[in-house]
Amino acid sequence: MPGKKIKAVLFDLGETLVDFGRINTMKIFRQSAELTYEFLQSCGKPPGNFQWYCWHSMIAFRFHCLVSGLTGKDFDALLLLKEIGIKKGFTLDEDQLRQLGWLWYEPLAKLARMEPRLKATLASLKQMGLKLGIVSNTFISAGSLDRHLAQFGILDFFPIRLYSHQFAFRKPNIRIFQTAAQQIGESPQDVLFVGDRINKDISPALKAGMQAVLKEAYTNIGKKIPKGVWRISRISELPALIEKINGKTMQARDSVVLSGTK
Repeated sequence: MPGKKIKAVLFDLGETLVDFGRINTMKIFRQSAELTYEFLQSCGKPPGNFQWYCWHSMIAFRFHCLVSGLTGKDFDALLLLKEIGIKKGFTLDEDQLRQLGWLWYEPLAKLARMEPRLKATLASLKQMGLKLGIVSNTFISAGSLDRHLAQFGILDFFPIRLYSHQFAFRKPNIRIFQTAAQQIGESPQDVLFVGDRINKDISPALKAGMQAVLKEAYTNIGKKIPKGVWRISRISELPALIEKINGKTMQARDSVVLSGTK
């Protein structure tokens, strides 16, 4: 049977579309705590002693991360922040809560980098008639991630965005890949998944029936790549790769047609 033509591309977010690199988690968390602490004070919602606020928040986040690891379901950081506030005896309106969620994420967002030609590459993929989407494991609120993508100027390229905290499952559960294919409106065989983690991106995408591309990153150095997986070092290599894949698909289909006319 000839191969399937790629009609849509789904991307992982961290270390694929956007590079964060190796981070100092404790340093980032403290910066987040400082920003949110100052914000709460400015809103007239004093969170008490800073050290207590910082450690209480850290314990809450780590506990929920542990639960997520056991259940395979991510939590929504925005809801957790809301719960922490309620326990402290105050509530925030929706705008304040969204800004609080952004300030928790901002120190990490500032570390993010994207390829120089990423916007041009995404535009090329759209011009090729491909549908684009994002599938990301994350507890960062959808609003904060969308805001970050908008700052980079690439949000509008991705009408389909699946953030795991919005679902009862996350990668490597193949249900999130299947759901993404349904939302983007293509069969899994016609979808190309691009990610950096073999265990959470590549292998489950293949299991879901998709084609897969591994983007080189520190997360996959020295890892064995599954058979049939393409490899790129930059997203800018995708248009040429997809043209090559789809070209081979058309050749295979032509061959089948010709053999059938003999």
